[in-house]
Amino acid sequence: MAAARRLAAIDVGSNSIRLVVAEVQDDGAYRVLDEERAMTRLGQGLLETGRLASETMGRTLEVIGKMKKIAAGFHVVDLRAVATSAVREAENGEAFRREAWRQHRVRIEVISSEEEARLAFLSAIRRFNLEGQSIAVADIGGGSLEVVLAAGSVVDRVHPLALGAVRLTERFVRSDPLKPKHWKALKRAIDEALRAEIGKPPFTVDVIVGSGGTFSALGGMIRYEREGSEGNPHGYTMSRAEVTRLLARLRELPLDARKQLPGLPPARADIIVAGAAAVARLTRHLGARHIIVNEGGVRDGLILSMLAELPGTPAVPAPATGRLDAVLAFARKCRSNERHGEHVARLAGELFDALGRRYKMPAEARELLVASAMLHDIGFLINHQGHHKHAYHLIMHSDLAGFSAREIELIANVVRYHRRALPTKKHDNYRRLPKDDRRLVRKLAGILRVAVALNRSHTQVITGLRAVVRRDRLRVTAVADREPAVELWDVRRKAALLEQVFRTRLSVRWRPAAEIAGGGPLRLVRGGRGAGGGR
Repeated sequence: MAAARRLAAIDVGSNSIRLVVAEVQDDGAYRVLDEERAMTRLGQGLLETGRLASETMGRTLEVIGKMKKIAAGFHVVDLRAVATSAVREAENGEAFRREAWRQHRVRIEVISSEEEARLAFLSAIRRFNLEGQSIAVADIGGGSLEVVLAAGSVVDRVHPLALGAVRLTERFVRSDPLKPKHWKALKRAIDEALRAEIGKPPFTVDVIVGSGGTFSALGGMIRYEREGSEGNPHGYTMSRAEVTRLLARLRELPLDARKQLPGLPPARADIIVAGAAAVARLTRHLGARHIIVNEGGVRDGLILSMLAELPGTPAVPAPATGRLDAVLAFARKCRSNERHGEHVARLAGELFDALGRRYKMPAEARELLVASAMLHDIGFLINHQGHHKHAYHLIMHSDLAGFSAREIELIANVVRYHRRALPTKKHDNYRRLPKDDRRLVRKLAGILRVAVALNRSHTQVITGLRAVVRRDRLRVTAVADREPAVELWDVRRKAALLEQVFRTRLSVRWRPAAEIAGGGPLRLVRGGRGAGGGR
């Protein structure tokens, strides 16, 4: 019975290969039965030739065979092997995969940088309590560095960078110890890559959770400096100042001296300067003061993913009331103003019902609009400035149960344009949408802008709308117990997009609730209703 609950994962990196064999526990966690790692330098020379060298391929295939035998000894029910940047980029990467299958019957899956980042992030949030903090999860290998920016467990951005320890060493480490001119070139290249890919960070990072051999080596060396003992650096916290000081020391030591440093594996001594430089410059760029070492990383995330897919794992039941519950749960996770979001959703739905009948908008678009309204302010979790842009990234990296990838992208774009700039093909997120979807985004964003304006004071003073389209005019009656002066003022400022896309003129007037029979709070309709969605 225990053997049927055992899994194994092999991470074929550009610098090293790692195996973990795990046994699933009754509580859904797992315990490690065995681990193995080998530094085969699969990506060595790739930058110059564009190909995996025969020698490194041979070494790597031999290790893969040994790791499969280790896993087989534990009678694992499933073994999954993934490869990262070296196999992803090499001209003969597919040939390497074929050989792994021919020689050892190991099917290697090449994963994207984004998937690497997702697995490292999954490991980080599972292993450490990061709620309430602005974090970065960084996974560095031989060929690449993946960075995830997140608020607690909510992903904001994913940044893949070609800043792996082997790649940087081959490009810039031209002297031993490193001469000042070579150090300046290395530092400049890292900084330029960080500025080009990440730019100005959306927030100051409280802590970086780092996985990969470079982080482990830095943690091991700093631990020895502090405590005079070597040991597993998992969970060890380093300060930015400590990493900076250690890097300065590593730059001055020749290779033979670096190989003698306690806590640094000798086989990593030749690439540690470049790897440490990438970590130090990233930490500086993000403004982080502390780094936590995560020994798990991609392979841990891989096991966690496999565990979730294991046959017999109880599936999470779908919400009985519809997929908007997933939207509400995500809004709460982002600590948004739930009352404001739901009220804007009600008002947006009323506007959609009037316009949808007249302009024959697709029925399913109503639910996308309601979802967008509920999520429009979640970007405040990251930063007030540019919160509409932050919301776009948060939604794009979310997993809204029941919504397709296309629908999630539509919701993200509608939210992106609920304020400030109009949708334009100058923006990558908008340009890559199909023409019909771009048209729909403009319509829904136009409605959402007006709905947000109708609760500008966040007091829910407008309890309902009566909207009628006649010829080229949209006439809206706002029902409220008192004059919603702020809302009427803001609607006049925010109506331009709606008027443009629907080719109509918007007029809004106020009437007291007492004058309208049956006036009162509107209900948020869950699930897909038609454009004329009844109440």
